[in-house]
Amino acid sequence: MTQAWIFPGQGSQMVGMGRDLYDQSPAARAVFDEADDVLGFALSRLCFEGPEDVLMATENAQPALLTMSTAVLRSLEEARGMSLPPPAAVAGHSLGEYSALVAGGALDFADAVRLVRQRGELMAQARDGSMAAVIGLPEDDLDQVCREVSASLADHPEPVRTIVVANYNAPDQLVISGSTLAVEQASILAKIRGAKRVLPLRVSAAFHSPLMRHAADGMAWAIRSVGVRDLHIPLIANVTAEPLLKADEVRYEAVAQVVAPVRWIASVQRMVQDGVSAFLELGPGKALTGLVRRIAPNTRLINLSTSDDVRAFALDREAD
Repeated sequence: MTQAWIFPGQGSQMVGMGRDLYDQSPAARAVFDEADDVLGFALSRLCFEGPEDVLMATENAQPALLTMSTAVLRSLEEARGMSLPPPAAVAGHSLGEYSALVAGGALDFADAVRLVRQRGELMAQARDGSMAAVIGLPEDDLDQVCREVSASLADHPEPVRTIVVANYNAPDQLVISGSTLAVEQASILAKIRGAKRVLPLRVSAAFHSPLMRHAADGMAWAIRSVGVRDLHIPLIANVTAEPLLKADEVRYEAVAQVVAPVRWIASVQRMVQDGVSAFLELGPGKALTGLVRRIAPNTRLINLSTSDDVRAFALDREAD
């Protein structure tokens, strides 16, 4: 199999994640312990015990997910040793891109967990705008809806006119982001144009839109403070769906992805085009596995989120 390793983003976190890995894998335990030391508080306990509302907070969810995904990866490396074949590519959905950067060798875990804590804090500071998932409306039609709504608000200040497609998750699942007024109007128009459902998302701001410019500016400063290396495994970037290898490209991506759409459909298609036949999702839940199934249904899909998953995969010779 030609594998790609993929890493979930915010929303996949859940109380209890990683506890069995911590108990059964020394390599995973070391990741959680390092996160606690770097951040100066018991992130591991928050992952294992909650409370849920604190774990769900953006500034906590982001480092928690990075830590969980990295713990799964280190546990897998521990179980397979030198027999673990490297993937052809790595990719992550939004926040998950930092887990991919650790897996690809561009960032040390300690630097990455500091960065995503800062990223989460910057994003949590935003209080403007909202987001909504749009089910069953083609990309071109939703793009047109956003343009029309923005034009209809021409008499309002630019922030109020902001409305974009923020996540191209799957052919039948897109997400819009922008000012609350614009998202409300786009939601109505999307239904008129044929969307099966429009679901408001429980987020505090308009992520992956121009309204997150302050967070992008903050990340531009933050990324300068850490060492970034060239990748030894190509990263398929959220912003362009193209492979990245150079450290300078990674720095640019870390800033641009805060305000740019997540082009997950194109990213998966690029990996398949490059010969990937199996996607290994490392982290809690099966969100990306579900999306890839709708984008590339003829690929093999594997999810690793527990010690049992890792153990079974390590014994699966067909996984090579």
